Amino acid sequence: MDYEDAVAGLPEYRLLHTGWQQMSKSSSSISQFLLLAFADTRELQLLYFWLFLGIYLAALLGNGLIIITIACDHRLHTPMYFFLLNLSLTDLGCISTTVPKAMANSLWDTRAISYTGCVAQLYFFLFLIITEYYLLTVMAYDRYIAICHPLHYGTLLGSRACVHMGAAAWGGGFLHAVLHTANTFSLPLCHGNAVDQFFCEIPQILKLSCSDAYLREIAVIVVGACLSCGCFVFIVVSCVQIFRAVLRIPSQQGRHKAFSTCLPHLAVVSLFFSTAVFANLKPSSISSLFLELALAFLYSVFPPEVNPLIYSMRNQELKDAMWKLITGCFQAATNFSSSSGYHWPCNSR
Repeated sequence: MDYEDAVAGLPEYRLLHTGWQQMSKSSSSISQFLLLAFADTRELQLLYFWLFLGIYLAALLGNGLIIITIACDHRLHTPMYFFLLNLSLTDLGCISTTVPKAMANSLWDTRAISYTGCVAQLYFFLFLIITEYYLLTVMAYDRYIAICHPLHYGTLLGSRACVHMGAAAWGGGFLHAVLHTANTFSLPLCHGNAVDQFFCEIPQILKLSCSDAYLREIAVIVVGACLSCGCFVFIVVSCVQIFRAVLRIPSQQGRHKAFSTCLPHLAVVSLFFSTAVFANLKPSSISSLFLELALAFLYSVFPPEVNPLIYSMRNQELKDAMWKLITGCFQAATNFSSSSGYHWPCNSR
C-alpha cells in the first residue's frame, strides 16, 4: 500500500492519470473524426488508392526483405545489422499505421475514423517514429565506434550493450508516445471533428482544441523538440568525427566505404528531423493545406520507402546476402515443383 501511495504521488503519474480521465470525457462528446479527403471525384479517389497501395507494397517488400535477410543470415548477426533490423521493423510499423487507413478511406469513399481508432493511430505512430529517431541516433554511435575506435568496438558494442541500447530506444519511444497521446486527447475540443490531414496528427488535433487549452501540449512538444535537437547534435558530431577519421585513411577504397556509410545516414536523419520539427513547431502564419500534406508525407511515408534503398544499395554485404536468399528460395521452390510433379508455367515446354 505504501508503494502504491508513493507511485500515485509522482507528478508523472498524476499527469497521466489526469490525462486519461480527460480523454474519457472528450470521447463522450466526440465519437469519430473526419480525416482529409484527397479528392472529390470517385476516379481520383481510386487513383490515390492505387498510388498508396504501390507505396505501401514497396515499403513492405524492401523492409521485409531486409528483416528476413538479417534474421536468416548468421554472418549479418552484428551490431550494425541488429540496429538496421530494428529500424526496418519501425519503418514497417510506421507506414502500416497511416497508409492502410488512407487506402481504405479512398477505396470506400469515406473520411471517418473512430475516436478510439484516432487515439490508437496517433499513439502507435508516435511510438514507432520516436523509436526510429532514437535508433538512428544509436546507429550513428555504432558507426562512430566502428570507424573511430575499431579496437574497442567489440567491448563497447557487445551483444548485451546492443540489447540494452535497443531496449532503451523502444522504451523511450513508448514513454514519449504515452505522454503525448494522453496529453493531446485530454484537451477539450471546441472546433468540430474535421482533421486536415490523412492521419491523426498532434498539430491537427490541437487545432480542434479550445483556445488556451493546447498550451500544455505545446510545452510538451517543445521539451520533446529539445531532446530531438540533442540527438541530432550528437549525430552531427559523430559524423564530423567520422569524417575527420576518414580523411586520415590512406586507402581510397576505405575512404569511399566510410563516406558511403555515413553520408546517407546523415541525409536521412536531416530530412527526418527537419520536416518533423517544422511540421510540429511551424508558425500558423505560414500554414497551408499543401504544405502540411507535403511535410507529413516527408516524415511519415518517405523514410520507410527510402531507408531500405539507402541502407542496402550501398552495402555490398547486405546485397549479396539478399541475392543469396532470393536465389535460394527460388531454387527451393523449383526443386519442390519438380519433386511434386508440378511444372511452373515458365518451365513448361
